[in-house]
Amino acid sequence: MLPLFGFCSNSLGSRRKQACALQGLRRLLNVKGISMSATNPRYEKLLEPGRIGSVKTRNRMVKSGAGMLMWHEDDLHMRPEVLAFYEGIARGGVGLLIVESPTIDYPLGVRWRERYRIDDDKYIKGLSELVAIIHKHGCPTFMQMNHDGPWQVKLPFAPEPMYDGPPIGASPVSFESDGDFHAEVPRVLTVGEIQEIVEKFASAAVRAQKAGFDGVDINAASSHLLHNFFSPFWNKRDDAYGGSIENRSRFAVEVVQEIKKRLGNDFPVSVIMNGIEIGQGIGVPDSQCLTHEDAQGIARCLEQAGADAIQVRSHFLGYHVGAYLTDALFYPEPPIPIESFPKAYNAKQLGVAANIHAAAGIKSVVSIPVTVVAKLDADIGERLIREGKVDFIAMTRRLLADPDYPRKIAEGRVDDIQPCTGCDNCLGSRRCRINGLLGTPNNTIEKAPKKKKVLIIGGGPAGMSAARVSAMRGHDVTLLEKAPELGGLLPLASMVKGKHPEDLSLIINYFSRQLAKLGVKVELGREADLSIIDKINPDVVFLATGGASTVPKIAGINHPKVISGAALHRRLKFALKLFKPETLRSLTRFYMPIGKRVVVIGGAIQGCELAEFLAKRGRKVTVVEAKPTIGDGMVDALLAYLTIWFKKKGVSLISGVKEFVEINDRGLTVITKDGKRQTIEADSIVTALPLTPNDELLTGLKQRVAEVYAIGDCREPLLIADAIGTGLRTAREI
Repeated sequence: MLPLFGFCSNSLGSRRKQACALQGLRRLLNVKGISMSATNPRYEKLLEPGRIGSVKTRNRMVKSGAGMLMWHEDDLHMRPEVLAFYEGIARGGVGLLIVESPTIDYPLGVRWRERYRIDDDKYIKGLSELVAIIHKHGCPTFMQMNHDGPWQVKLPFAPEPMYDGPPIGASPVSFESDGDFHAEVPRVLTVGEIQEIVEKFASAAVRAQKAGFDGVDINAASSHLLHNFFSPFWNKRDDAYGGSIENRSRFAVEVVQEIKKRLGNDFPVSVIMNGIEIGQGIGVPDSQCLTHEDAQGIARCLEQAGADAIQVRSHFLGYHVGAYLTDALFYPEPPIPIESFPKAYNAKQLGVAANIHAAAGIKSVVSIPVTVVAKLDADIGERLIREGKVDFIAMTRRLLADPDYPRKIAEGRVDDIQPCTGCDNCLGSRRCRINGLLGTPNNTIEKAPKKKKVLIIGGGPAGMSAARVSAMRGHDVTLLEKAPELGGLLPLASMVKGKHPEDLSLIINYFSRQLAKLGVKVELGREADLSIIDKINPDVVFLATGGASTVPKIAGINHPKVISGAALHRRLKFALKLFKPETLRSLTRFYMPIGKRVVVIGGAIQGCELAEFLAKRGRKVTVVEAKPTIGDGMVDALLAYLTIWFKKKGVSLISGVKEFVEINDRGLTVITKDGKRQTIEADSIVTALPLTPNDELLTGLKQRVAEVYAIGDCREPLLIADAIGTGLRTAREI
């Protein structure tokens, strides 16, 4: 008898036996799916089971196949952190889980070495391990497949290409861009090479079925190879694969048909495609790109070829990441005016639900299910499904932030959902700002074997995170915060950042709710000292007192022109007692006690975000940094977009400064990386340097308490994700 979960080798029997085993698995999945039926009437349609071909989904929420890059190309088995990641999402109740694309064509078809492979039978066993742990929780799973052929170019925000030589594509089309993959002219694929790639897609699908996957998901979106053939901007061929919609669809159609030929109609094949391609950002008329009408025609061709479902995305030439993380497209400002976006792209919500019009248009011309993706949530999904505009919604970042998102929706526990703030730390970093377990071998928080009295000193992100997890583990937790509110520097950062693209207020609100719900004793306006420690007599202390502003050693640093980080923090904290962060942010557009010409000392994330804030308020800004590059701590793609925007706005960036000579009435004098003495005239000079650990209590604590842990900035000043993550992971072990 064939095993229900796990590897089905060729020695186990014929394709017919394997198909029978798969049918048995699907019946089991359908039974388990019943337990995830709607229990929350607010999301009745979203929580209904769905169907893609022969596979029944537990609900209408799909984990998209976005890449986490947790493997290495040499892997033959699943790493513990990979299994933990996918198990957490499967257990959390998502309707369908799509696993990111393994490499189907090595090395032509892959841009990163941190991917698993599926171009040989020896990789099947490893993938079967992943399928087994997903199926263990009654969740159906598809394997995504794509081809990165057009992306094999050298770029500042990506690793070296996988091979020496040009990229491959439909035609010799390229363009120069700081934020996209297409700066080199591709080598044109021959018809014979196209047929070879069709075979590689189909062979990968066969291996996916042998590994136990319930279907495959073909990524023909973004600017992957198959989209390169769909789009008339990229495809200038005059053979059977170019010209008409039918010809431009032919490559993808043949992939679908060959998979169906080998695996039968009962093995589902879904296709991701762009519902529209926009060229205005690089000066190309949208009419020369993949129009929405073209996309509708291609969708019909795919359905006729046997595709069982279509997922709709969009593409924006010159803005690779912003094309799939649609909110990032609007950072720090949209690349074109909002009113210039085509009607098929929903630009008014700054990336939220950006593809809903395109998806509805695709659904209007096909009879197979349609999925939409683009910073969606349960409320948007319920509305779209009720209105008949789509059948499923796909997401990844919300499930990274909280793998239990679907289950909490079903149980009516919306306030317990860990919020995705849209920081995009997950982009290639294998971590999440709010979910500190992402990228680790762990995906649960268990009760502690012994209850302890835990004291948290500091109510910033690290302290709140440690308090929450300590309470979840059953400890008696008290949190002391000297300020009148929780959050540490988060309210100040929220004022600078605003609500787009990342909303930090969500973090404060979430932790405040959770600490109250878990019974953490929060004492605001109470500063900790050693006498208080003696009185409380805790078993464990988490020191989370944050960091102190760094004062650079520059002659004239006390000049009246200088606004130190500490002084800026004090001013803003006082103002935040009177106004909410967003209100104060709006008021700064009318008045700020900062001159017109501003020098920002510090070019890491703190200085870059401050420079953006000031430039948006009409200041002429110069950023100076001692390190050779600007933007330490920023997500690479967002830094690239910000740098492009800085050029447009006239923000000067001076990195590699050898010496900060002095500050005087004229401004700041430095020695540049070229050894030249330069004075930058300024009305105001603001220091925005990484913090210095504030660990004054640490020595005294260690003399009094058996277990003392410094977490967050008081241990090492880094990012919010580091503070929350270290708080969580440390508390998980006590």
